[in-house]
Amino acid sequence: MSMLFAETLKKLRTEKGLSQRELAEKIYVDRTSVNRWENGSRMPDAAMILRLSEALGTNVNLLFSASAVDNSAAIVIMLDDNKIILNGGLPILEEVMPHAAVIGFTKPIDAINYAKTNRISLAFLDIEMGSVSGLDVCGELLRINPLTNVVFLTAYPSYAFDAWETGACGFLLKPITAEAVRNQLGNLRHPFPLGGIET
Repeated sequence: MSMLFAETLKKLRTEKGLSQRELAEKIYVDRTSVNRWENGSRMPDAAMILRLSEALGTNVNLLFSASAVDNSAAIVIMLDDNKIILNGGLPILEEVMPHAAVIGFTKPIDAINYAKTNRISLAFLDIEMGSVSGLDVCGELLRINPLTNVVFLTAYPSYAFDAWETGACGFLLKPITAEAVRNQLGNLRHPFPLGGIET
């Protein structure tokens, strides 16, 4: 892993007066992700480096030049237009899948655009997001990569029937729990490696 990137990120964050948690909330990841980037045990992908540069108000080339992106980790996304739900769910996903790159989105278009340039292994999608339905986002993600596993998140059990018709492999009621997420991992249509060396 790149210690130069770790040191650069920490320096930029502290210069902005942001804690790891505050930076994590700005880019919709769990605080432990920022901590791992800063201790050199993990690297963010290219899209996340772009988010970091925007959040820190720095030239993206500075971060790219300090990095050697590690694409070996499985990518797991969570899409929910409610920031409180998103920020509550990300730590749970990090806990259950500590070796995956876990990334949050509040806007469906951002998640879809990210999927076009990154191979998403697992997507947790809210169903009701204003004028956009998670059911439609699921269809778009599966068009981009048919091997993406999709699990729907909702507070309304009545959506379960519609959700099963989309090609999704799971359905969770909010708020999610670590146990419920672990159970869903056993039902994935396209299992992916969750291992790795934790440092």
